Amino acid sequence: MKTIKNSPIYDSVLKEFCYEFGNVYVFDGYVISEINEGVVVSWEEHARRMVEDISKFTSSNGEDIVYISHRINSYSMRPADWLKFFKNNYQLKAHAVVGYNQMSFFNTVIENLFLKNKVKRFGNIDEAIQWAKAYTLVK
Repeated sequence: MKTIKNSPIYDSVLKEFCYEFGNVYVFDGYVISEINEGVVVSWEEHARRMVEDISKFTSSNGEDIVYISHRINSYSMRPADWLKFFKNNYQLKAHAVVGYNQMSFFNTVIENLFLKNKVKRFGNIDEAIQWAKAYTLVK
């Protein structure tokens, strides 16, 4: 699967955060993450850093940001760490997952157990971006 860096939308990136565990691309109104193969994402080691960097760059607690997880690699998230995300007063306007296999679908089901706003699932990144842009305009 093609990364954001190798796609036409890369020209629209406002800020790119490159971490040892993956990359995060900030656009106007939405963020796309691509986590590396085999990573087990935790609040302490990964998510806190992403949240702090995105918050600082956008001057936002996330309530006006749509987050898209572009799962081009196989990785997992510690489900209970979603609670830490909310305990730190970080909100998301909406959350989408772009998955290309059954495991990403299963992970979305688990994540929905912990999220206030249900995760929207997409089969390709273009549809997720169109949805994110429309969602930021409507709500």
